[in-house]
Formats: sequence, structure tokens, C-alpha cells
Amino acid sequence: MALTMLNELLIEDPSPPMLLYQVSKTAKLDTLNYQSCFMQSVFAHFPEILFIHRTYNPRGKVLYTFLVDGPRVQLEGYLARAVYFAIPAKEDAEGLAQMFQVFKKFNPAWERVCTVLVDPYFLPLSTLAMEFPAAEVLPSAFHICKFLQGKFYQLSLEQPVEQVLLTSLQSTMCSATAGNLRKLYTLLSNCIPPDQLPKLHSHWLLNDRIWLAHRWRSRAESHRYFQGLEVTTRVLSQFFGTTPSVEQGMTSLLRYMQQNSGDKASFSLGLSPQSSCAASDISPQSPKVEQLVEACIQHSLNSICTGPAAQLCLGELAVVQKSVHLIGSGSEKVNIQILEDTHRVQPQAPASCSCYFNQAFHLPCRHILAMLSARHQVLQPDMLPPQWTEGCAASLDDILGSKWSETLDKHLAVTLLTEEVGQLLQHCSQEEFERRYSTLRELADNWIGPYEQVQL
Repeated sequence: MALTMLNELLIEDPSPPMLLYQVSKTAKLDTLNYQSCFMQSVFAHFPEILFIHRTYNPRGKVLYTFLVDGPRVQLEGYLARAVYFAIPAKEDAEGLAQMFQVFKKFNPAWERVCTVLVDPYFLPLSTLAMEFPAAEVLPSAFHICKFLQGKFYQLSLEQPVEQVLLTSLQSTMCSATAGNLRKLYTLLSNCIPPDQLPKLHSHWLLNDRIWLAHRWRSRAESHRYFQGLEVTTRVLSQFFGTTPSVEQGMTSLLRYMQQNSGDKASFSLGLSPQSSCAASDISPQSPKVEQLVEACIQHSLNSICTGPAAQLCLGELAVVQKSVHLIGSGSEKVNIQILEDTHRVQPQAPASCSCYFNQAFHLPCRHILAMLSARHQVLQPDMLPPQWTEGCAASLDDILGSKWSETLDKHLAVTLLTEEVGQLLQHCSQEEFERRYSTLRELADNWIGPYEQVQL
């Protein structure tokens, strides 16, 4: 079965890739090394920084995905940076050495690799250092971020504390200066129970060498970088990490790679109302349906909104088109999450969202547009205020100058936090209420002083 499925890939590919594999006595896939001509060309152009990600299969096999990284890499598409797939026989020194040697044999540019980025729990570092003697091996910022996120959820912290940590982590990853990393380190020290703190390995935040490999990115570039890797790792997990059959998982992944080599990949994740926290299967939407829905939304924006309003909303739509959507339906509201940013959408006219963009401009944001796209709907005139409808004169500079301010940013942050704290206090026991109220009372007095009565 493994031979049949994999050989079909060679027949279907107009430019035959490099495909080496071994099967066991039971005809099960034992090792695999795969690289298409496109992947080989990408690595030859950008060999300086190599990013390695591991995806585990329920059967115990592990897929090593090699991706290019660094300032020079400007590739469109979530999987366009993948340059090599490999499954070692065993994840020991011998098995990994053999895997790296095959990679080097087919990629002479390996000698130009200067940095190898791995996950923090990559143990066979000596094997990697031996095979790439001129390269520096570092934990990747992406893997450290995912590790800390997972730990925050595992600790079952109170929701406000967890939310503060997740928000601070996301902000720090997009601006990994020494000062921001030190602030995050201090925040962890203050918020995490002392007996749990060593498990977070917060000392990684103070290792400046790790963050120098990431700090060159701007905030926007960092956001796109983490977003792209998030989608890439989810795709790998969907095809390989959730399928018991290694052969079937690899065949599906490699066939997808052949069909989408160098192209943009777009996915939609749906959440059922009964399971609003777990993503459903990842499956590419029909391009014709997806493009038709997006074209209709663009047309409705251009026909209903003023020029500046359409310009702002089309920027939000561009983000939606390149993002993963997690959509959960409630009785009155729809929860929209684009990667790690979760916001509440009120779909009834006039549509509203809890995000900064909608609160500041009262325009359809990326979350509202994602909801419309998922429902195959278009913008209606009653979904935005009259001042934004076609025929009202306003310049984009005037809008930005009058609406976007640091004061509004702080006001929205305080409003959202106040709402969340209020909800927690309303739905807790009397004993828990007294404890939390006392904590807030003490915190308020410490901020403002004991000589001034603070209304809570």
C-alpha cells in the first residue's frame, strides 16, 4: 500500500521530486525523504537560516519539516517556505544523522546554513551540531511562544490573569526588545505560583541571543510571521499528526504540496456551537465559491461605503483572506477568533464588534467580515452608521486624525477589562465575591492611596 500510494505521486508530478523511502517487512513506511524541485530551488536561494519543526503521528513516527527563515525570505503562501520533509527511522542520533546526511547530499547549499532554529525540547543537539558544524543552533521564538501559551492554559489560572499573560506574550513576541522581554519575565514571576515557575523556563526570555534572530522584524512583520507559522503547523498536524496511517497522511500532505506549490494557501476552520473551543478539520474551501464570496463583499463595500470607509474595510478584508478563522455561534452573539485575537461580534444591525477597529471607527472589521464570508453574506446598508454611507464627504486623514488616539486605546482596554471583571464577580459565590472584592479594594488603595476613597 505504501509503495502504491507514494509512487502515484511521482507519476502525477510533472517535475518529479526527490523521493527516497524505506518500508518495513510489514510494508509500513519506515523512513522518508522528500523534496520537490520548487522546494530545492527555494532552499538554494535562502539557505542561511533553517527552521525545523517536528510533527508527531499517533503511531509514534515524527515528521521533520525544514523551512527557510530570515530577513531575505519574502514568500507568499503558508507552505511556500517548506523546503524538505523527512521521517527518520528512529529519533536517535543514528536515525537523525542519516536524515541530515541525505538532506545535505541533495542540497549543496547546506554549507551556507548559519543558524538552525529548533523547538526548545529538541534533545539531539550534538547530532545537529555535528552535521552543521558552522551553524549556530537556537530555540525559535515561535516555539517558545507556543510553549508558554500551552503552559498558561495548563496552569488553570484565573481568567483575568490568564488573559493578561496571553496578551502580554503576544505583544512581546511582536516587539521582542530587551525591555519588553524583561517586563514579561517580571510579569511571569509575579503571576505564576513559585512552585510552577521553573516549568515555564522563563530564563529563555533573558537570553538575548535567541531574540536577536527574531528582533529584526517590525511589529507587522512579526504578526505575519507568527500567523504564517501558526497556519503551517496546523496544516502539518491536520495531514500528518491526526492520521493513524503514516502513508495516508504523507500522501495527502505531499499531494497538497504538489497542488499548491508556490501558491497562497487559505483555510477556514469551523467551530460547532457544542464545541466552541476545538477546531474542526482543516479543509481548503472551493476556490470558486471563496473568490465569489470575497468579490461580493468587496462590491458591497464599494457600493455602500464612502471611499475612505471602503479603503479601511478592504484592508481588514485583506487580513481575513490570509487568516485562519475560528467561528463559534451562540444564541445572540458570534465569537470570532483570528489566530490568538478573540472578539465578540454582534451580527444584528448595526453590526458591532469588541475589537479596537470597530470601536474606534464603527466600521465592519475583519471579524465582522469573517462572519459575513463564512455565512456567504454581503454587507448591508443598515450594518454601519449613516456618516459612513456613500455620499458623505470625509477624508481618510481627517478620520484617522480625529479617531485614532492613545486615550481611546486606553479607554477601550479599561472598558473591556471592567466588563470582564464585572462578569466574573456576578457569577461567583458569595465567599469568592468577598475574596475578589477585597483583592480589588486593596489594589485600588495601593494605586491611589489610602487617603482617597475609591469607588468600586
